[in-house]
Amino acid sequence: MTQTDPFARLREAGLIAVIRADRPEYAVRVAGALLEGGISAIELTFTTPGAAQALAEVRKTHGDAVLLGAGTLRERGHVTAAVEAGVDFLVTAHLQLDLLAAMLAGGLPCLPGIFTPSEAAQALDAGAQAVKLFPASTAGPGHLRALRGPFPGLRVVPTGGIDAPDLEGWFKAGALAVGVGSELAPRALMEEGRWNEITQRAVRFAAAARAARQGIA
Repeated sequence: MTQTDPFARLREAGLIAVIRADRPEYAVRVAGALLEGGISAIELTFTTPGAAQALAEVRKTHGDAVLLGAGTLRERGHVTAAVEAGVDFLVTAHLQLDLLAAMLAGGLPCLPGIFTPSEAAQALDAGAQAVKLFPASTAGPGHLRALRGPFPGLRVVPTGGIDAPDLEGWFKAGALAVGVGSELAPRALMEEGRWNEITQRAVRFAAAARAARQGIA
């Protein structure tokens, strides 16, 4: 990878914290807690009420310190709102070619969701340079290795059901980065305002990711 690669910052970050919150203010607080714990790449999903406003607030508060993504995009309006909020990358949980076209038109790094070889081929043929493997935990790192057989240059961010002890297996399988959601920031901790515990989880996950990537080219 070169320094001009649009996915270089995601690879450097290693972990992408996926925030699904019931309130926009929770999402903003969680983002701050995660950054404090050493996780710089954050994906805020559009399943969160007021997601666009929350994204804009995170960007305003933390500036370039956060590598900010919008996830679970389901329609073109989500793409427009995310771009206007100042995000750095765009993510879907599924493959929808017209939606992917709208995402790519914005010029930002895009991670369309795929699971099968056919979906991987469609995403690449449509112009995607990287993909999100979802749900990752139902397949495991072996699935990623198998996908990289017919698609040796495929850049993949596995996401869904991944805990800290699982990270090494995914990085060894060739993951560009790994997305972590409720295992890192459970909704129960948000609802109870236990932001320090989320920060502590971030510290643990970040350390696990660093250890997992040691010695991996």
